[in-house]
Parts: sequence; C-alpha cells; structure tokens
Amino acid sequence: MLAKPTQPDSSIIDVAGIGVGPFNLSVAALLQQVKGLSARFFESREQFAWHPGLLLPDTHMQTMFLKDLVTAVAPHSTYSFLSYLVKRKKFYRFLSAELSCISRAEFSDYLSWAAQQIPSVQFATDVENISFTNSQFEVETSKGVYYAKNLCLGTGKRPYIPDCAQPYLGKQVIHAANIGLTSHDFSGKRVMIIGGGQSGADIFLNALNGYWGKPSVLNWLSRRANYQPLDEAAFSNEYFTPDYVDSFYKLNYQVKEREIDNQKLTSDGITQDCLLTIYRTLYHRFDVLCEPRWVNLLPHREMTEVSQADNIYQVQATNGLTQETEYYDADVIILATGFTTPTLNCLAGLRSRLMLDEKGRYSLNEHFTVDWDGPSENRIFAVNAGLHSHGIAEPQLSLMAWRSAKIINHLCQQEVFDLDSSDGLISWLQPLTQNQPLLQQAI
Repeated sequence: MLAKPTQPDSSIIDVAGIGVGPFNLSVAALLQQVKGLSARFFESREQFAWHPGLLLPDTHMQTMFLKDLVTAVAPHSTYSFLSYLVKRKKFYRFLSAELSCISRAEFSDYLSWAAQQIPSVQFATDVENISFTNSQFEVETSKGVYYAKNLCLGTGKRPYIPDCAQPYLGKQVIHAANIGLTSHDFSGKRVMIIGGGQSGADIFLNALNGYWGKPSVLNWLSRRANYQPLDEAAFSNEYFTPDYVDSFYKLNYQVKEREIDNQKLTSDGITQDCLLTIYRTLYHRFDVLCEPRWVNLLPHREMTEVSQADNIYQVQATNGLTQETEYYDADVIILATGFTTPTLNCLAGLRSRLMLDEKGRYSLNEHFTVDWDGPSENRIFAVNAGLHSHGIAEPQLSLMAWRSAKIINHLCQQEVFDLDSSDGLISWLQPLTQNQPLLQQAI
C-alpha cells in the first residue's frame, strides 16, 4: 500500500477523471478552456487506444467527423478534428477526398493526437481505490494518492461474452474487440461469426476478402431477423440532438425503456455502404465468378450452447422462424456480441453510498451526476452510463461535446459554454401553445 502523503489544500484537484476514452477525453479537452480549474485524468494504459482490436481494413465511422471532441460547443478549440487535419498537414487532401464518413483508423489517430496534446491526461496510472473523507475524494493510484473535489467516471465498456462461450475463450474463440490485437490464420478453417451489428459485419467482410486467409466455410449467425441497416434518416437523427435528450430525460421509466428498444437501429445497425459492399462481393463471387458456395448467412438464429470435442467447436442455435435447433461445426468462433458495463473495483470504497436502480445502474440527474449520499458540492459525474436515463444518444459519439459542456457548466455553476439552441423541427413534448383543448380555449 502506498503511503498517503499529506497535501495542502492548494494541491486538491478540482476534477479527477477515471479512465481516458473518447468521452472523458472530450471533458479533458474542453476543461482546457476553463481558467483556474485544475483537472487530472488517469488512464491505466501506456498510451491512448480506442478499440484497437477493431481497427480493421476498410472499417468506417457511423458518426460524422464534425461530431468530434469539441466542435459542437467550441469550434475554435485547438482539439477539433479540423485542427488535427491542419496540424497533420492533410487538410486540402481531406477535402479533395470528399469523404462522407471517415475511417475508424483516422478517427482513432485524431483521438490519440488530442490525448497527446492535453496536459491533464496521465497515462500508465492505475486507479486502485476511491474513498471520501474530509469533504474530498481520496484517489489511490499506482503513482501516488491524489485528492479531488469532484470525480468524472469514464472507464467505458468491456466485451460481453455469452455464458455458453465463456469456458472456451482463447486463440480459437475470440471476442471481436480483440481480433485485431494478434495475428490469425483462417486458411482452410471453418469460421463462425456471432453477432449481426456493425462489428460483426466488418469482421465478416474482412474474412470474406481473405484478410486472415481464405476460410473453407464462413458462417455469419445473427439473432436479428435480418442484417438490418443503420437508421440514418434525417428525422431519426433528431434522436441525437440536445433537444431530444432533454425531452427524453423527463419521461417516465416505462416509456424510456420502450423508446430505447424502438430506436435500437438508429445506433446499432449496419451502415448501408457496408451492407451494399457485402452484397456486391457475394454476388460477384458466387453469381459472376461462380465460386462453390462456402459462405452461409444465418440471421434469425440465437446461439444457445457451445461445446468442444477434439479441437472442434459445435455451436447450437435456435432458429427464430421454425424454433428448431440447428448445429454448426467451427474451428474458429468470433464473438461480435457487444459490450457491457463493468463493475469498477476502484469504487468499492464508495459503492454503498451510490444510488443505484433495480438493475444496478447509476441514478443520474440531468447534468450527468450520480446521485449519492455525500455533499452536493462534491459531484460524481459519469459519461457513457446513462442510456437508461438520457436515451439512445448517450453511448454514442454524436453528443459527447455537448454532454461534456453540460458537465462543465454544472461543475462551474455558470454558463462556461453556451448550450442554448433554437427549437428543433420536432415537438417531442406537447407544444405550449396547445396545452388546452380547443373547446376549453374557446370558453
């Protein structure tokens, strides 16, 4: 255990950030514009990394590049994507490329570039425990003990592994998040991809194109009824606006749960470009070149069991149309099964003081602060933790700059960033001019 140094009040940090992913990086970037406020963001990794295992060839963002760390609230910031283009000496070539969406590799490089510029970001520092005493948070790290008035939790998600696959994780049963971290050879092997979202589609396309060698069989199994496109329609994008998030927050719990389910494909579908590329590739191979069919598309099926015998895995699945059980042999299984919110060990000293709902999720107020039983002037902010409270935009990059600015405004108790906006095109809640029946207005 590290000795706890006695520090004078002047050494107390105003904000201690736990974890440095894109969301806390956005908070850190915007805080650079707030004079007289100290912050330090702790990250256990040696350098910035944003889903490095998913940075595969020809994978693209689902979010426009202007929805970066800062631009939505501080377009003049030196940490914007446009500033990155200028500093990297590629602004004009970027314009000439006419990119409707940029690659994940380029956006990851932008985030890494920003992280290297922000002085409050501290890498290679594990946060081991956080407690609260004497009106301050005590943050014990691998590099010493720090004291902070406020916290900002931004540790991100961890790969979700279905229980039936958990015992077999290893070189041949891989979560999608890790597939790009080591080399693989799928030549002549039976490959099974589980999951019908964007990650599953990206991996399927790379496997189809022989990035890891040509498989003998390539199966793509999805629980969804089909390989469903991302809903990118103009009015669907209104879900990713401050106006909608503010309206959503006021709804009751049951309505929120229903709406989140209904809006799933606005954030969790596959881009139209990716689907069309896959379809055209399949058509060219099997209808034009007349290759023997070695690819099987298997939507509307749910994996229920995995077993192993003689280094061969068998995937058991239920067909959603027939309710029959189907069996598939595989040499390699790739789990594109998404992510889940981890329980943070470093919060053990605070957990009993946090207000959680019946599903163990943070109770968040409109300013993204966690309800807890401590002093109101000591706030615990949380990013990427409010899907249930703030809606479908919360885990996405689209509103991260707006959310960061809202957190900072609340932290400073003043309008550091102007978040006022004109009325949106859609009236989500009842318009004020129509809050009485016409008959009553006439009377």
